[in-house]
Amino acid sequence: MFLKIFSFLWIAVFHNACGQIDPDRQDLFVGGQDGYHTYRIPALAITTKGTVLAFCEGRKSSSDDTGDIDLLLKRSRDGGKSWSKQRLIYEEGGDEEITIGNPCPIVDQKTGRVHLLFVRDYHQLFSTHSDDDGLTWSAPEEHTDILRGFDYPLVLIATGPCHGIQVSGGRLIAPVWICDRERKDRYVNTTKDRIRAGIIYSDDNGKTWRTGGLVPADITILHECTVVEKKDGSLLINMRAHQAGYRAVSTSRDGGLSWSEPKLDKELPDPNCQGSLIRLNGDEILFSNLAVSSTGGNRRKLRLRLSADGGRTWPHGRVIKEGSSGYSDLAVTDRDKILCLFENGSENYRQKISLMAVDRAWLTSGTTNK
Repeated sequence: MFLKIFSFLWIAVFHNACGQIDPDRQDLFVGGQDGYHTYRIPALAITTKGTVLAFCEGRKSSSDDTGDIDLLLKRSRDGGKSWSKQRLIYEEGGDEEITIGNPCPIVDQKTGRVHLLFVRDYHQLFSTHSDDDGLTWSAPEEHTDILRGFDYPLVLIATGPCHGIQVSGGRLIAPVWICDRERKDRYVNTTKDRIRAGIIYSDDNGKTWRTGGLVPADITILHECTVVEKKDGSLLINMRAHQAGYRAVSTSRDGGLSWSEPKLDKELPDPNCQGSLIRLNGDEILFSNLAVSSTGGNRRKLRLRLSADGGRTWPHGRVIKEGSSGYSDLAVTDRDKILCLFENGSENYRQKISLMAVDRAWLTSGTTNK
């Protein structure tokens, strides 16, 4: 009997160590700690040297989307096992209510430079970069003028919110969304083109940026988008669709300069929240979002999914957080460890930002898409 019990415990410990039963989970940014009321809008990147960079917004005095908000970072040099102290990347005005947010990191695999795009008060577009794995950052450079390239009466601009990508040809791509009126009025008297999703890009390693295409406004209010390059070189964009109950998707075969008519993906329920795409290998794509079809903002049940056919179907999926959860972002280490940085809490999704590390075997052991 003792040997049987010992064997069972040993097997359980072994599975836990391999990430099959109890994946690694850490709380990286906890509201009320280190000088900030709330931490939101997670973004992940892994440098060419393997350093994991976890970005977020630090909201000084409340959980509101606007106010005194700064860009923050923590670094890990061991694949996400241990983390540096919190670093301030950029803020303006001390205690003034200036919103610096929507971090969108992109790693240039050719130069090693990490680009970070962000917005100021949702009206101005900026970028900064790091050449030392996130230790120091350049003075921000403004790119707001390029937005005139969109054939659209733009008022608001927002990057991501999640990582951007570098495609196989070298182009850097950042997902963005734009709006033709101020935030307080963005859902008033809505029309299909009130908010639009699209991309900006750079073909010279981030020296200059240009506007790409906007996804056609066949579905009302598409925004907060995430982009991945498929095995065949085409792009897949996955978008938050206001009050639709599902994610919307579109494809591009010209590097993001134009997009196909968007469709709702009925395998991907969504309660009107953000999500994240990343390519694992070959035709395998990962996606994280809240697996709830309610359009009433019921933010819970964060699920990680795997598609083996370039995003056409999603047969594998497991819940990362059953309860209150929100925005998330994904990264894959050079050892194929899947990292998910996500908002969550016991009472509401704005309490903390945590990191969960899993492997493909853990993910594919779940075959339900509910």
